[in-house]
Amino acid sequence: MCSERLRCFPESTAPSTRIGRSIRNTFWPAAFGRIAAMHYFEDIRIGARSRFGAYEVTREEVIAFATQYDPQPFHLDDAAAAETHFGRIAASGWHTCSMTMRMIVEFMRGEQRAGIGSPGVDEIRWRRPVYPGDTLRVETEITDKTPSRSRPEMGSYKTLTTVYNQDDAVVMTLVSIGLIRRQPRG
Repeated sequence: MCSERLRCFPESTAPSTRIGRSIRNTFWPAAFGRIAAMHYFEDIRIGARSRFGAYEVTREEVIAFATQYDPQPFHLDDAAAAETHFGRIAASGWHTCSMTMRMIVEFMRGEQRAGIGSPGVDEIRWRRPVYPGDTLRVETEITDKTPSRSRPEMGSYKTLTTVYNQDDAVVMTLVSIGLIRRQPRG
């Protein structure tokens, strides 16, 4: 659930410096504990956008993640990081992926989706470093959907996920594929 460190905002109240541009939550309307009807492949709309999350990145978490999973000096040591293009300790890109996934899961909590997993990610780009003290947020857009030719009971959809820091600078983009059941017939 959302906590002091991981703040979740309905899209209408999410902090942003973008003025005059409304990004409506059109794919996950049951976020933040409201239970909605089951959402199937047929309910997905290409172009649907969502905006959510506020994940506060801590130095302790950056070092703990790097120690466990990506123990490169620029993620662990101030002096070593100062000698790189990062200039200071930076979060692992894989840590940024993990924090993003956490925000996505928290956002979808309470949602009744007919989702059945994911075959993977088509593309990940780490655009800018993520540093301790940053606050991350997410915007998603459904870019494609395809009914399965071999399994008529399901389909897939692609989502462009963009992660921003507190200055609205893009720090990561990824294109993921989701699998979802089709509406039962009859």
